[in-house]
Amino acid sequence: MGDQVSVQEVSDAMYKMIKDSMGQKKWKATDLTKAVTEMFGERCDKNTAKSAIRELIESGKCVYTYFGGSFIEIPHKEGAEN
Repeated sequence: MGDQVSVQEVSDAMYKMIKDSMGQKKWKATDLTKAVTEMFGERCDKNTAKSAIRELIESGKCVYTYFGGSFIEIPHKEGAEN
């Protein structure tokens, strides 16, 4: 069994998944958790994935949106904001 993957590595991978699928797919927290546990295998557990999601939200890189469910997305820029 390999070493545990760091929370930072998992949050970076999650951010990349969210950014790459922006506009095509909305990610639920459970879907992100499943995706990274499949990606990293035994090196990533649910607690690490939860901590990575928490880090993304607290850092402001991602936000929760509530339209027909609870999703994690990259914050949208307002029209007047540059």
